Amino acid sequence: MQARSALFDLYGDHLRARGGRAPVAALVKLLAPLGIAPPAVRTAVSRMVRQGWLEPLRLASGPGYSITPKAARRLDEAAARIYRTGRHSWDGRFDLLVLEAPASRRDRQRLAANLTFLGYGTLDDCTWVATRPGEDVDVLLAEAGVHYERFTAAHAAGTPGAMGVVRRAWDLAEIGRAYERFVTQQKPLLSGVTARSSDEDAYAARFRLVHAWRTFLFRDPQLPPALLPERWSGASAASFFDRHAARLRPAADRYVELCLDNNNRLARQKGR
Repeated sequence: MQARSALFDLYGDHLRARGGRAPVAALVKLLAPLGIAPPAVRTAVSRMVRQGWLEPLRLASGPGYSITPKAARRLDEAAARIYRTGRHSWDGRFDLLVLEAPASRRDRQRLAANLTFLGYGTLDDCTWVATRPGEDVDVLLAEAGVHYERFTAAHAAGTPGAMGVVRRAWDLAEIGRAYERFVTQQKPLLSGVTARSSDEDAYAARFRLVHAWRTFLFRDPQLPPALLPERWSGASAASFFDRHAARLRPAADRYVELCLDNNNRLARQKGR
């Protein structure tokens, strides 16, 4: 687990609801159960500041970092998709982007990752399609300096034609297999965490569960049911995730509060 990715998970799943800020010492302590060393945390934080995701601030308990408005939008979008709280209805229309690809391979890869995160798939190197408009796509493309045209389109052949577009833009068979692997890999890890486990163990297990589930933000565009195969494995995987994420949430929350409270207590003691 990379420190930068873990920090996104930590802020999104735990700290966003607690004001979106935390002292550095608490960040280090909260990522320690995942095997992430303090130098890696500090390096990742510095990188996220340079990229505009975090901003430094002074807290009563010491130096800390808060999410930026840009990060808040991204984390809220991710949370809605991780916990499947968004709408699944579809009006039959696609959001279509025709763009001029960046010259640099690195810039093309970064742009592709960001568009994929927003739910877009590729029809060719310059044409991207989604079943719902990405709220931040105009800002994303403007920041990347990419010239583009944007259309709203409906397939003349109705749902059968739309399903053909979907199967060109995404490999649904591979996404389905990835969901099956997710459940297979997580089952033995989660079965060992019971009501008798420590809060730290429950926190770490839940963190890894959410971290693994988060990868589907870059794989699954969460298509409307009308465009999905029958007996879609993503639905059963989502039920599996929801059940265990909810089961481990109380213990994980207690551990987060303990780390934050201990850091504040130490700061008060030093200030005396």
